[in-house]
Amino acid sequence: MLEKEVQIAVEKGEMLPLMEEFYTIQGEGYHTGTPAYFIRVGGCDVGCHWCDVKESWNAELHPPTVTDTIVENAAKHAKTIVITGGEPLTWDMNPITTKLKARGMSVHIETSGAYPVTGTWDWFCLSPKKNKLPVDDAYAITNELKVIIHNKHDFLFAEEQAAKTNDNAILFLQPEWSKKEQMTPLIVDYVMNNPKWRISLQTHKYLNIP
Repeated sequence: MLEKEVQIAVEKGEMLPLMEEFYTIQGEGYHTGTPAYFIRVGGCDVGCHWCDVKESWNAELHPPTVTDTIVENAAKHAKTIVITGGEPLTWDMNPITTKLKARGMSVHIETSGAYPVTGTWDWFCLSPKKNKLPVDDAYAITNELKVIIHNKHDFLFAEEQAAKTNDNAILFLQPEWSKKEQMTPLIVDYVMNNPKWRISLQTHKYLNIP
């Protein structure tokens, strides 16, 4: 395809800057311990300083890939698909989610919610960031709110975000990996005193899997 044609296809969501795709065990949040096929899309300008996949930020580093190809690869491995990033809502998610659901797959997203919501989702995991807050539509459809705890002030941020989220959302606090030794005991105490919250850990890192 010509460069201009590729650009148009990416803008339409018919191609996506694919960083990586892999079959593994979900390590975080509500579906921890269950198998899923992850599609990591490049491109993010939210800019969390503790992000553990900063190589995903620059979409130009990741080849535009036809969504049909991504869907075919996913269909070989799993019924549960997790689209993550980067920030997947940077792009139009309607084409890929439509195709995945047409194949009978359960389609999940992990997102900061910083951009307008596109796509059709069976599970919407919202992980809001202070740098760029979620759009209202993201709060309204959240199934799982996952707030990363990097310092003590993040507990207040978590409560502010929970207050904006719909009443059915399941609430998680997750220690930022580099601060897990300091923050995990604080999270344990917080959840025991505020039982509407649950603890999420990055169990895939303990298991040494992707």
